[in-house]
Amino acid sequence: MSTKQQIDNVLSNIGFSELNELQQETLQKSETERNLLILSQTGSGKTFAFLLPLFLKLNSDSKDIQAVVLAPSRELAIQIEGVFRAMKTNFKVLTCYGGHAMSVEKKSLKEAPAVLIGTPGRICDHISRNTLDLSHVTQFVVDEYDKSLEFGFEDQIKYIYQELHSLEFTTLVSATEHKEFPDYLAFRNPAIVNHLANSQDPDITFWNYQVRNSNKFDKLYDLLCSFKGELTIVFCNFREATESVRNYLYDNGYDSIIYHGGMEQDERERALIQFRNGSYHTLICTDLGSRGLDIPEIQHVVHFQFPHSEEAFIHRNGRTARMKANGSSYLLLNKDENTPDYLEVPRAEFKLPTNLPSPVASPWVTLYFSGGKKDKINKIDIFGFLGQKGNLLKEDIGLITVLDFAAYAAVKRENVKALLSVIRHEKVKGKKLKIEISK
Repeated sequence: MSTKQQIDNVLSNIGFSELNELQQETLQKSETERNLLILSQTGSGKTFAFLLPLFLKLNSDSKDIQAVVLAPSRELAIQIEGVFRAMKTNFKVLTCYGGHAMSVEKKSLKEAPAVLIGTPGRICDHISRNTLDLSHVTQFVVDEYDKSLEFGFEDQIKYIYQELHSLEFTTLVSATEHKEFPDYLAFRNPAIVNHLANSQDPDITFWNYQVRNSNKFDKLYDLLCSFKGELTIVFCNFREATESVRNYLYDNGYDSIIYHGGMEQDERERALIQFRNGSYHTLICTDLGSRGLDIPEIQHVVHFQFPHSEEAFIHRNGRTARMKANGSSYLLLNKDENTPDYLEVPRAEFKLPTNLPSPVASPWVTLYFSGGKKDKINKIDIFGFLGQKGNLLKEDIGLITVLDFAAYAAVKRENVKALLSVIRHEKVKGKKLKIEISK
């Protein structure tokens, strides 16, 4: 099969009609360059930009790990894996990250994947345990290189890099420009694909929203009710604050879900799944949720607490107005307090509507299934089960997410009670699974 046919097949598989400018330039330069620096913002198609040439360089006759992709967060690593799987390349891919059993990854590594994706810490852990062999790796990618340095992963990246004895191609992906690179990286005079200047400033409207410390929670509640169920992220500076906000809203009849670094990995995955599929309209999170998450179509960003830096402020606001959409950012201001210099952006005064609506309940609820990819269960199996055994129509079934050992499906809330009574004792693909409303 020719390279053009391979590209056309992959484009068809992921639902693209053609490569964008970033992807075209990356593909072109990857054909002749050994070191490549991709500079681009989130939402530009950068993941596919570096995965496509990576795929084209893979050898179908090899039984070894050929490419390593590092990501600074578990969520980003999982997203990269999702894009690669959507390409349907027939090459095995495995993602390694903390938060689930090492034994599962060790078992999967017995048959080496062509592409290994993971967080630096977890990959280092496997190296130290001699559970993977990177001596045949020819391609190395570090996604969100700037974020990796910010998170203090440089020593771990160095440790991994020194294991790559057959390395031929290195790609760094970053949202900020770099002039110098550490000595341990043989990354001299890289070819640069710079689309930062091409990134359109997001179309964000900034709003002042006056509060007092004594009524801050009340005012936030009113603000969220005024959004009438549109997707919103509320940013706090601390884990405890996210929980306080969520608890206050819950006590007043407003459902939301939290996301922060103190949660277990499976809790964080469930939170994002239920936010993406619309079971919750509002995500309360720390700055962990400001980068590296695939959460489209956020209409509103609310700064319940101001971030500590301008960079964090920019990344928070970047969660809205993505993919050429409009968005709004709300600054909860106390006139008696000093505001950071970076807030000097044009702002309008936000006023609540006269007739404030009550909280809007989501029409969706998420079902949990105790089986996933490792049980040979896929999205089609879950969809078919809900339609055939649960008597649901296509429009009653929302987003389905299948993980290694679990699956989640959004279904219309009005159907869930009757649905559970019908399917609770049915088998999915011949397997008896626990099925319940996700926690």
